[in-house]
Amino acid sequence: MKIGLCGHPHRQGLAFTLAEVLIATVIMAITFVALYAGIYFSFNVTRFERENLRATQIVMERTEALRLLRMDQVTNTVINPQLFYERYYPGASGVAAANGIIYTGRVSIAQANLGLSSYSTQVLKVTVSVQWTSGNIPRRRAVSTYVAEQGLQNYVYAKN
Repeated sequence: MKIGLCGHPHRQGLAFTLAEVLIATVIMAITFVALYAGIYFSFNVTRFERENLRATQIVMERTEALRLLRMDQVTNTVINPQLFYERYYPGASGVAAANGIIYTGRVSIAQANLGLSSYSTQVLKVTVSVQWTSGNIPRRRAVSTYVAEQGLQNYVYAKN
């Protein structure tokens, strides 16, 4: 009489070998590492795009404010400061917001080089730039525009 250990005569060849288990484990480990690396990369891209969008908002806010100033106000450093700071920390308020990213902005004003000698003294070239550090990498965005002596302010604040 034969006595089987498993109770089933065909059960002997159904188990995985140690090599198969190790190869499957390595494949799963590589797959999970790649998955988590992809998730980490997507969060970094999202963070960078938020910071970039905020920098663009700051630059455009300052540039649009220049459109309503007279020529003498554009060059006045009390009304239009040459250096400014903005903070940004998404999802935080109060004390936690003070620990966020600091954007350092600079407003540069120069005479516009238009090549027209009679008109070039009435036009200024204004460059608004913002710098910040993200992950030990310095970042920078800038926009340049022109401000004329007889600019938009005469239409907005018309003298009657």
